[in-house]
Amino acid sequence: MMLHSLAVVVGFALVAGGPARVADPAPASIDSIFARYDHTNTPGCALGVFRDDRIVYARGYGMADLNQRVPIGPQTVFYIASTSKQFTAMSVALLAEDGTISLDDHIRKWIPELPAYTDGIAIRHLLHHTSGIRDYLGLWQLSGRSIADEVPQEMALDLIIRQRALDFEPGNQYSYSNSGYLLLAELVKRASGQSLRDFAAARIFTPLGMTSTQFHDNNARIVERRAEGYQPTGAGAFEIVRTSFALVGDGGLLTTVEDLLKWDQNFYDNHLGRGGAPLIRQVTTPSSEPLADGRPQRYAFGLMPGTYRGLDIVEHGGAFIGFRAQLLRVPAAHLSVAVLCNDYTAQPEQMARQVVDRYLADRLAPVVAAGTGAATGGRSSVSVSSGAVDRWIGRYEVLPGCCSRWLAPATRWSRGSRDRRFR
Repeated sequence: MMLHSLAVVVGFALVAGGPARVADPAPASIDSIFARYDHTNTPGCALGVFRDDRIVYARGYGMADLNQRVPIGPQTVFYIASTSKQFTAMSVALLAEDGTISLDDHIRKWIPELPAYTDGIAIRHLLHHTSGIRDYLGLWQLSGRSIADEVPQEMALDLIIRQRALDFEPGNQYSYSNSGYLLLAELVKRASGQSLRDFAAARIFTPLGMTSTQFHDNNARIVERRAEGYQPTGAGAFEIVRTSFALVGDGGLLTTVEDLLKWDQNFYDNHLGRGGAPLIRQVTTPSSEPLADGRPQRYAFGLMPGTYRGLDIVEHGGAFIGFRAQLLRVPAAHLSVAVLCNDYTAQPEQMARQVVDRYLADRLAPVVAAGTGAATGGRSSVSVSSGAVDRWIGRYEVLPGCCSRWLAPATRWSRGSRDRRFR
Protein backbone atom coordinates (compact mmCIF):
# COMPACT_ATOMS: atom_id res chain seq x y z
CA MET A 1 0.00 0.00 0.00
CA MET A 2 1.39 3.40 -0.99
CA LEU A 3 0.71 5.58 2.01
CA HIS A 4 2.23 8.58 0.19
CA SER A 5 -1.06 8.88 -1.70
CA LEU A 6 -2.52 10.32 1.49
CA ALA A 7 -0.41 13.46 1.34
CA VAL A 8 -1.85 16.86 0.57
CA VAL A 9 0.81 19.38 -0.46
CA VAL A 10 0.05 22.98 -1.35
CA GLY A 11 2.97 24.33 -3.37
CA PHE A 12 6.36 25.54 -2.29
CA ALA A 13 6.21 28.99 -3.87
CA LEU A 14 6.09 32.02 -1.67
CA VAL A 15 2.71 33.65 -1.20
CA ALA A 16 2.41 36.34 -3.84
CA GLY A 17 2.92 39.77 -2.39
CA GLY A 18 3.81 38.37 1.04
CA PRO A 19 7.04 38.86 2.98
CA ALA A 20 10.06 36.95 1.70
CA ARG A 21 10.78 33.73 3.54
CA VAL A 22 12.59 30.46 3.10
CA ALA A 23 10.67 28.02 0.90
CA ASP A 24 8.70 25.31 2.67
CA PRO A 25 10.72 22.16 3.38
CA ALA A 26 10.61 19.21 1.02
CA PRO A 27 7.96 16.60 1.88
CA ALA A 28 10.67 13.99 2.47
CA SER A 29 12.13 16.15 5.23
CA ILE A 30 8.79 16.25 7.05
CA ASP A 31 8.04 12.59 6.38
CA SER A 32 11.32 11.56 7.99
CA ILE A 33 9.99 12.76 11.36
CA PHE A 34 7.21 10.18 11.14
CA ALA A 35 9.24 7.37 9.52
CA ARG A 36 8.57 4.90 12.33
CA TYR A 37 4.86 5.08 11.50
CA ASP A 38 5.03 5.06 7.70
CA HIS A 39 3.99 1.40 7.47
CA THR A 40 0.88 -0.70 7.00
CA ASN A 41 1.40 -2.76 10.17
CA THR A 42 1.50 0.00 12.79
CA PRO A 43 -0.84 2.65 14.15
CA GLY A 44 0.43 6.15 13.58
CA CYS A 45 -0.34 9.83 13.26
CA ALA A 46 -2.05 12.42 11.11
CA LEU A 47 -0.13 15.62 10.47
CA GLY A 48 -1.52 18.99 9.48
CA VAL A 49 0.68 22.02 8.84
CA PHE A 50 -1.22 25.30 8.57
CA ARG A 51 0.37 28.46 7.19
CA ASP A 52 -1.24 31.70 6.08
CA ASP A 53 -4.79 30.36 6.45
CA ARG A 54 -4.28 27.22 4.41
CA ILE A 55 -3.04 23.67 4.75
CA VAL A 56 0.47 23.55 3.30
CA TYR A 57 1.04 19.90 4.17
CA ALA A 58 -1.23 17.15 5.45
CA ARG A 59 -0.50 13.46 5.58
CA GLY A 60 -1.34 10.27 7.32
CA TYR A 61 1.30 7.85 8.58
CA GLY A 62 0.33 4.33 9.61
CA MET A 63 -3.09 2.78 10.07
CA ALA A 64 -6.30 4.05 11.61
CA ASP A 65 -7.59 0.47 11.96
CA LEU A 66 -5.15 -2.45 11.81
CA ASN A 67 -7.92 -5.04 11.69
CA GLN A 68 -9.64 -3.51 8.68
CA ARG A 69 -6.41 -2.24 7.07
CA VAL A 70 -7.65 1.36 6.98
CA PRO A 71 -4.84 3.92 6.55
CA ILE A 72 -4.65 7.22 8.40
CA GLY A 73 -5.34 10.34 6.35
CA PRO A 74 -6.04 14.04 6.92
CA GLN A 75 -9.75 13.22 7.37
CA THR A 76 -9.24 10.47 9.96
CA VAL A 77 -11.11 11.24 13.18
CA PHE A 78 -9.06 11.08 16.39
CA TYR A 79 -9.83 11.38 20.09
CA ILE A 80 -7.69 14.31 21.26
CA ALA A 81 -7.98 14.00 25.06
CA SER A 82 -6.96 17.17 26.93
CA THR A 83 -6.43 19.13 23.72
CA SER A 84 -10.25 19.33 23.98
CA LYS A 85 -10.02 21.77 26.89
CA GLN A 86 -9.63 24.83 24.65
CA PHE A 87 -13.04 24.13 23.11
CA THR A 88 -14.67 23.80 26.52
CA ALA A 89 -13.03 27.04 27.59
CA MET A 90 -14.20 28.82 24.44
CA SER A 91 -17.75 27.68 25.21
CA VAL A 92 -17.46 29.26 28.66
CA ALA A 93 -15.98 32.43 27.16
CA LEU A 94 -18.91 32.70 24.75
CA LEU A 95 -21.40 32.39 27.61
CA ALA A 96 -19.54 35.16 29.43
CA GLU A 97 -19.57 37.35 26.33
CA ASP A 98 -23.32 36.73 26.04
CA GLY A 99 -23.77 37.97 29.60
CA THR A 100 -25.24 34.62 30.66
CA ILE A 101 -22.47 34.08 33.21
CA SER A 102 -19.63 36.07 34.72
CA LEU A 103 -16.18 34.56 35.05
CA ASP A 104 -16.23 35.88 38.61
CA ASP A 105 -19.37 33.91 39.46
CA HIS A 106 -18.77 31.34 42.17
CA ILE A 107 -19.24 27.88 40.72
CA ARG A 108 -21.76 27.06 43.47
CA LYS A 109 -24.10 29.60 41.91
CA TRP A 110 -24.49 27.16 39.02
CA ILE A 111 -23.75 23.85 40.77
CA PRO A 112 -25.17 24.45 44.27
CA GLU A 113 -24.73 20.84 45.37
CA LEU A 114 -20.98 21.38 45.57
CA PRO A 115 -19.83 21.47 49.22
CA ALA A 116 -19.54 24.74 51.12
CA TYR A 117 -15.75 24.64 51.08
CA THR A 118 -15.91 25.48 47.35
CA ASP A 119 -17.54 28.86 48.07
CA GLY A 120 -14.36 30.71 47.10
CA ILE A 121 -14.01 29.03 43.71
CA ALA A 122 -14.87 31.29 40.79
CA ILE A 123 -15.33 30.09 37.23
CA ARG A 124 -11.99 31.65 36.27
CA HIS A 125 -10.22 29.47 38.86
CA LEU A 126 -11.52 26.38 37.07
CA LEU A 127 -10.35 27.71 33.70
CA HIS A 128 -6.81 28.39 34.95
CA HIS A 129 -6.40 25.26 37.15
CA THR A 130 -6.13 27.28 40.34
CA SER A 131 -9.28 26.00 42.09
CA GLY A 132 -7.69 23.48 44.44
CA ILE A 133 -10.26 20.82 43.47
CA ARG A 134 -8.76 17.34 43.33
CA ASP A 135 -8.52 15.52 40.01
CA TYR A 136 -11.42 13.12 39.59
CA LEU A 137 -9.34 10.62 37.59
CA GLY A 138 -7.18 9.96 40.62
CA LEU A 139 -10.24 9.85 42.86
CA TRP A 140 -11.84 7.30 40.53
CA GLN A 141 -8.82 5.03 40.77
CA LEU A 142 -8.67 5.40 44.54
CA SER A 143 -12.29 4.24 44.68
CA GLY A 144 -11.13 0.88 43.30
CA ARG A 145 -12.37 1.31 39.73
CA SER A 146 -10.54 1.23 36.41
CA ILE A 147 -10.47 4.27 34.16
CA ALA A 148 -11.20 1.90 31.27
CA ASP A 149 -14.68 1.35 32.72
CA GLU A 150 -17.68 3.52 32.00
CA VAL A 151 -17.66 6.63 34.19
CA PRO A 152 -21.12 8.23 34.28
CA GLN A 153 -21.17 12.01 34.55
CA GLU A 154 -23.24 11.82 37.71
CA MET A 155 -20.77 9.46 39.39
CA ALA A 156 -17.77 11.61 38.47
CA LEU A 157 -19.52 14.68 39.88
CA ASP A 158 -20.40 12.74 43.01
CA LEU A 159 -16.74 11.87 43.56
CA ILE A 160 -15.88 15.56 43.47
CA ILE A 161 -18.79 16.55 45.69
CA ARG A 162 -17.90 13.97 48.37
CA GLN A 163 -14.41 15.38 48.91
CA ARG A 164 -14.02 17.09 52.27
CA ALA A 165 -11.49 19.77 51.43
CA LEU A 166 -9.56 21.51 48.70
CA ASP A 167 -5.85 20.93 48.12
CA PHE A 168 -5.24 24.68 48.52
CA GLU A 169 -7.08 27.98 48.69
CA PRO A 170 -8.47 29.03 45.30
CA GLY A 171 -6.03 31.21 43.39
CA ASN A 172 -3.04 30.36 45.58
CA GLN A 173 -1.48 27.63 43.47
CA TYR A 174 -1.56 26.08 40.02
CA SER A 175 -2.44 22.38 39.88
CA TYR A 176 -3.68 20.83 36.66
CA SER A 177 -7.06 19.28 37.43
CA ASN A 178 -9.42 17.56 35.03
CA SER A 179 -12.16 18.07 37.61
CA GLY A 180 -12.26 21.78 36.85
CA TYR A 181 -13.06 21.23 33.19
CA LEU A 182 -15.60 18.52 34.01
CA LEU A 183 -17.36 21.12 36.16
CA LEU A 184 -17.12 23.66 33.33
CA ALA A 185 -18.96 21.23 31.05
CA GLU A 186 -21.68 20.98 33.67
CA LEU A 187 -21.71 24.78 33.94
CA VAL A 188 -22.30 25.09 30.18
CA LYS A 189 -25.18 22.65 30.45
CA ARG A 190 -26.89 24.45 33.31
CA ALA A 191 -26.28 27.99 32.10
CA SER A 192 -27.24 27.41 28.46
CA GLY A 193 -29.79 24.61 28.76
CA GLN A 194 -27.75 22.60 26.24
CA SER A 195 -25.21 19.85 26.68
CA LEU A 196 -21.63 20.81 25.93
CA ARG A 197 -21.92 18.67 22.81
CA ASP A 198 -24.90 20.65 21.50
CA PHE A 199 -23.67 24.06 22.64
CA ALA A 200 -20.24 23.66 21.04
CA ALA A 201 -21.82 22.33 17.85
CA ALA A 202 -24.13 25.34 17.56
CA ARG A 203 -21.71 28.06 18.67
CA ILE A 204 -18.30 26.78 17.49
CA PHE A 205 -18.23 23.81 15.12
CA THR A 206 -21.10 24.77 12.79
CA PRO A 207 -20.07 28.44 12.40
CA LEU A 208 -16.50 27.38 11.60
CA GLY A 209 -17.50 24.54 9.28
CA MET A 210 -15.91 21.87 11.48
CA THR A 211 -18.13 19.10 10.12
CA SER A 212 -16.07 16.20 11.51
CA THR A 213 -15.76 17.52 15.06
CA GLN A 214 -17.91 16.69 18.09
CA PHE A 215 -17.84 16.26 21.83
CA HIS A 216 -18.44 12.52 21.97
CA ASP A 217 -20.68 12.00 25.00
CA ASN A 218 -22.32 8.75 23.85
CA ASN A 219 -20.17 5.71 23.12
CA ALA A 220 -23.03 4.03 21.27
CA ARG A 221 -22.91 6.71 18.58
CA ILE A 222 -21.24 5.62 15.33
CA VAL A 223 -18.52 7.94 14.05
CA GLU A 224 -17.30 7.51 10.48
CA ARG A 225 -13.55 7.42 9.77
CA ARG A 226 -12.72 7.11 13.46
CA ALA A 227 -9.32 5.72 14.41
CA GLU A 228 -8.87 2.91 16.91
CA GLY A 229 -6.48 3.46 19.82
CA TYR A 230 -3.46 1.18 20.30
CA GLN A 231 -0.57 0.45 22.59
CA PRO A 232 2.49 -1.75 21.91
CA THR A 233 2.78 -5.25 23.33
CA GLY A 234 6.41 -5.85 22.33
CA ALA A 235 8.31 -7.16 19.29
CA GLY A 236 6.57 -4.68 17.02
CA ALA A 237 3.06 -5.88 17.89
CA PHE A 238 0.14 -3.74 19.03
CA GLU A 239 -3.15 -4.27 20.82
CA ILE A 240 -6.37 -2.28 20.69
CA VAL A 241 -7.14 -0.30 23.83
CA ARG A 242 -10.69 0.88 24.35
CA THR A 243 -12.71 2.49 27.07
CA SER A 244 -16.36 3.13 27.80
CA PHE A 245 -15.32 6.56 29.05
CA ALA A 246 -17.67 9.19 27.60
CA LEU A 247 -17.18 12.23 29.82
CA VAL A 248 -16.59 15.55 28.10
CA GLY A 249 -15.17 18.90 29.10
CA ASP A 250 -11.72 17.86 30.25
CA GLY A 251 -11.49 15.68 27.12
CA GLY A 252 -13.92 13.93 24.85
CA LEU A 253 -13.45 15.78 21.55
CA LEU A 254 -13.24 13.91 18.25
CA THR A 255 -11.74 15.83 15.33
CA THR A 256 -9.44 15.79 12.30
CA VAL A 257 -6.37 17.77 11.29
CA GLU A 258 -8.44 19.33 8.50
CA ASP A 259 -11.03 20.61 10.97
CA LEU A 260 -8.31 21.92 13.26
CA LEU A 261 -7.19 24.23 10.45
CA LYS A 262 -10.60 25.89 10.57
CA TRP A 263 -10.28 26.29 14.33
CA ASP A 264 -6.76 27.63 13.94
CA GLN A 265 -7.79 30.22 11.35
CA ASN A 266 -10.29 31.67 13.79
CA PHE A 267 -7.48 32.81 16.09
CA TYR A 268 -6.41 35.27 13.39
CA ASP A 269 -9.86 36.34 12.18
CA ASN A 270 -12.49 35.58 14.80
CA HIS A 271 -16.01 34.75 13.62
CA LEU A 272 -17.34 33.38 16.92
CA GLY A 273 -19.59 35.27 19.29
CA ARG A 274 -19.53 38.99 18.55
CA GLY A 275 -16.49 38.52 16.35
CA GLY A 276 -13.26 40.45 16.55
CA ALA A 277 -10.04 40.25 18.51
CA PRO A 278 -11.18 40.77 22.15
CA LEU A 279 -12.48 37.22 22.55
CA ILE A 280 -9.26 35.76 21.13
CA ARG A 281 -7.11 37.92 23.42
CA GLN A 282 -9.13 36.72 26.39
CA VAL A 283 -8.82 33.00 25.69
CA THR A 284 -5.09 33.15 24.91
CA THR A 285 -4.11 35.21 27.97
CA PRO A 286 -3.38 33.72 31.41
CA SER A 287 -4.83 35.37 34.48
CA SER A 288 -2.99 38.52 35.53
CA GLU A 289 -3.33 37.56 39.21
CA PRO A 290 -0.06 36.13 40.56
CA LEU A 291 -0.01 32.93 42.58
CA ALA A 292 0.56 33.04 46.33
CA ASP A 293 4.33 32.65 45.89
CA GLY A 294 4.44 35.57 43.46
CA ARG A 295 4.89 33.54 40.31
CA PRO A 296 2.77 34.57 37.31
CA GLN A 297 0.04 32.30 36.03
CA ARG A 298 0.83 30.58 32.71
CA TYR A 299 -2.34 28.69 31.78
CA ALA A 300 -4.96 30.52 29.71
CA PHE A 301 -8.33 29.13 28.53
CA GLY A 302 -7.39 25.53 27.79
CA LEU A 303 -4.23 26.86 26.15
CA MET A 304 -0.63 27.11 27.27
CA PRO A 305 1.26 30.19 26.05
CA GLY A 306 5.03 29.84 26.09
CA THR A 307 8.16 30.20 24.01
CA TYR A 308 10.10 27.86 21.76
CA ARG A 309 13.54 28.74 20.45
CA GLY A 310 12.90 32.44 20.81
CA LEU A 311 9.38 32.58 19.38
CA ASP A 312 6.10 32.88 21.27
CA ILE A 313 3.88 29.83 20.95
CA VAL A 314 0.44 28.73 22.13
CA GLU A 315 -0.14 25.01 22.52
CA HIS A 316 -1.86 22.17 24.30
CA GLY A 317 -1.41 18.43 24.25
CA GLY A 318 -3.52 15.48 25.21
CA ALA A 319 -3.02 11.84 26.19
CA PHE A 320 -5.58 9.20 27.08
CA ILE A 321 -6.12 5.51 26.50
CA GLY A 322 -4.67 4.74 23.07
CA PHE A 323 -4.41 8.34 21.83
CA ARG A 324 -2.09 11.33 21.98
CA ALA A 325 -2.36 14.77 20.39
CA GLN A 326 -0.59 18.11 20.11
CA LEU A 327 -1.74 21.40 18.58
CA LEU A 328 0.98 24.06 18.47
CA ARG A 329 0.64 27.59 17.07
CA VAL A 330 3.39 30.13 16.31
CA PRO A 331 1.33 33.33 15.91
CA ALA A 332 4.11 35.61 14.64
CA ALA A 333 4.86 33.20 11.80
CA HIS A 334 1.20 32.38 11.15
CA LEU A 335 2.20 28.72 11.39
CA SER A 336 0.49 25.91 13.27
CA VAL A 337 1.12 22.18 13.52
CA ALA A 338 -1.40 19.51 14.52
CA VAL A 339 -0.22 15.98 15.27
CA LEU A 340 -2.92 13.44 16.17
CA CYS A 341 -1.82 9.88 16.99
CA ASN A 342 -3.45 6.54 17.81
CA ASP A 343 -0.35 5.00 19.42
CA TYR A 344 -0.25 5.79 23.13
CA THR A 345 3.56 5.77 23.12
CA ALA A 346 3.79 8.37 20.34
CA GLN A 347 5.55 11.67 21.03
CA PRO A 348 3.42 14.33 19.29
CA GLU A 349 4.86 17.23 21.27
CA GLN A 350 8.37 16.39 20.11
CA MET A 351 7.26 15.69 16.53
CA ALA A 352 5.32 18.96 16.29
CA ARG A 353 8.42 20.86 17.37
CA GLN A 354 10.54 19.07 14.79
CA VAL A 355 8.07 20.16 12.10
CA VAL A 356 8.33 23.75 13.35
CA ASP A 357 12.13 23.45 13.21
CA ARG A 358 11.98 22.66 9.51
CA TYR A 359 9.43 25.31 8.53
CA LEU A 360 10.93 28.13 10.57
CA ALA A 361 14.62 27.29 10.31
CA ASP A 362 15.38 30.89 9.34
CA ARG A 363 13.56 32.41 12.33
CA LEU A 364 14.34 30.16 15.28
CA ALA A 365 17.05 30.85 17.83
CA PRO A 366 19.96 28.38 17.78
CA VAL A 367 19.61 25.20 19.79
CA VAL A 368 21.64 25.57 22.97
CA ALA A 369 23.61 22.69 24.45
CA ALA A 370 21.89 20.57 27.08
CA GLY A 371 22.19 21.90 30.60
CA THR A 372 21.60 25.56 29.80
CA GLY A 373 17.81 25.37 29.93
CA ALA A 374 17.44 27.49 26.79
CA ALA A 375 16.96 24.93 24.04
CA THR A 376 13.33 24.19 24.80
CA GLY A 377 11.86 27.48 25.88
CA GLY A 378 13.38 27.62 29.36
CA ARG A 379 13.12 23.99 30.45
CA SER A 380 16.11 22.82 32.44
CA SER A 381 18.17 19.75 31.60
CA VAL A 382 20.15 17.52 33.94
CA SER A 383 22.93 15.15 32.89
CA VAL A 384 22.71 11.64 34.34
CA SER A 385 24.70 8.47 33.71
CA SER A 386 23.33 5.59 31.64
CA GLY A 387 23.51 3.32 34.66
CA ALA A 388 21.39 5.66 36.74
CA VAL A 389 18.69 5.75 34.08
CA ASP A 390 18.79 2.02 33.31
CA ARG A 391 17.82 1.19 36.88
CA TRP A 392 14.39 2.67 36.22
CA ILE A 393 13.61 1.29 32.76
CA GLY A 394 9.98 0.16 32.60
CA ARG A 395 6.42 1.34 32.43
CA TYR A 396 4.64 3.25 35.16
CA GLU A 397 0.92 3.94 35.34
CA VAL A 398 -0.71 6.72 37.29
CA LEU A 399 -4.03 4.96 36.70
CA PRO A 400 -4.66 1.46 35.31
CA GLY A 401 -4.56 1.75 31.54
CA CYS A 402 -4.16 5.52 31.68
CA CYS A 403 -1.59 8.19 32.04
CA SER A 404 1.41 5.90 31.55
CA ARG A 405 4.99 7.01 31.60
CA TRP A 406 7.47 4.89 29.72
CA LEU A 407 11.22 4.78 30.19
CA ALA A 408 12.44 2.88 27.15
CA PRO A 409 15.85 1.12 27.18
CA ALA A 410 16.91 1.98 23.62
CA THR A 411 15.96 5.63 23.41
CA ARG A 412 15.62 6.50 27.09
CA TRP A 413 12.41 8.41 26.49
CA SER A 414 10.14 9.16 29.38
CA ARG A 415 6.81 9.11 27.58
CA GLY A 416 3.87 10.83 29.15
CA SER A 417 1.83 13.97 28.71
CA ARG A 418 5.07 15.98 28.62
CA ASP A 419 7.86 13.94 26.95
CA ARG A 420 11.42 14.13 28.23
CA ARG A 421 14.61 12.61 26.90
CA PHE A 422 17.34 11.41 29.24
CA ARG A 423 20.80 12.15 27.82
